[in-house]
Amino acid sequence: MRFCKYHGLGNDFILTDDLDGTVEATPARAARLCDRHTGIGADGWLLVRRSETCDIQMFLYNSDGSVAEMCGNGLRCFAKYVYDRGIVRKDDFTVETLAGVMRVHVTAEDGRVKLVTANIGKASFDRASIPMTGEGTCSRETFHVLDRDLTLSACLMGVPHAVVFGKDFTDEDVLKYGPVLETDPVFPRKANINFANILDDHTVELRTWERGCGRTLACGTGSCATAVLCARAGYTRDQVEIRLQVGSLFIQVTEDGVIMTGPAALAFEGETDL
Repeated sequence: MRFCKYHGLGNDFILTDDLDGTVEATPARAARLCDRHTGIGADGWLLVRRSETCDIQMFLYNSDGSVAEMCGNGLRCFAKYVYDRGIVRKDDFTVETLAGVMRVHVTAEDGRVKLVTANIGKASFDRASIPMTGEGTCSRETFHVLDRDLTLSACLMGVPHAVVFGKDFTDEDVLKYGPVLETDPVFPRKANINFANILDDHTVELRTWERGCGRTLACGTGSCATAVLCARAGYTRDQVEIRLQVGSLFIQVTEDGVIMTGPAALAFEGETDL
C-alpha cells in the first residue's frame, strides 16, 4: 500500500488514496499502521474517497482504530494532499465528513498549498448533542478530578470537546487529568479534553488530550472549540491565536461558523505491507 505522511502543526496522519474503493480499511489495520513502534506511526489514518455530494470525501480512523467524525488538523492535511496531487484542483472546495460538509479554501504558491482555511461549522452547546449527561448546557462548571477542582465548558465541534480553563497547565497535568476526564461517565461517547492557558483576550496556549489518541501536539477542532468556549465565557474576543507546541492556529468565531486557518506539511512518502 502506498501512503503519505502529513502533519498539521505536529498532529500527524497517514494518508491513503482510496478513490477506487479497494483499500482494506479496518479498525485493526488502522491501529497497526498508526503504531509508532511497529507501524508507520501517526495520530490517525485518513482515507481519500469519492463523494456523491461534495468534491471529495474524508474518512478518519484514530490511532486506536476508533472512527472520528472530524479532525481540523487532519482536514488541512487532507486538503493539501488532494490539491497538490490534482485530485481536486480548485481553491475553494467541499469535503464530505461524518460531521457534515466542510468548506475549504487553500492558499497555494507554485502549485503547492501553504495555508488552509476551513469553516468547521457551528458549535452545539446542549448536552444531548455533545453528548453529555444532564440537561441544559455545560458552562464553566466545576469538576472534582482526582485531587483538584477544574472549571470547564463543553460543546460539540464536529466531535465532543471539553475545555478546561486556567493559566498554568503543564504537560504533566494533561497526562494526569486528560484520560480521567475523557472517560468520565458524564461523556457517554468520551470527549476530547483541552487545557487552555488564557494569556490575554486574544491569545490562548493549548494542550489537548484527544479521544482515541491520547496526548497530541495539536488539535484543530479542539482549537476551534477552545476559541468558541473562551469567547462564550468572556475570556477572549471572537478572534484568537491558539498557540500549540509547534506553531499557531488562527481562529475566528462568526455567525456562519468557526473559521480556522493554519498550515499543513508533507513529511514523507512510502510503501508498506502492513
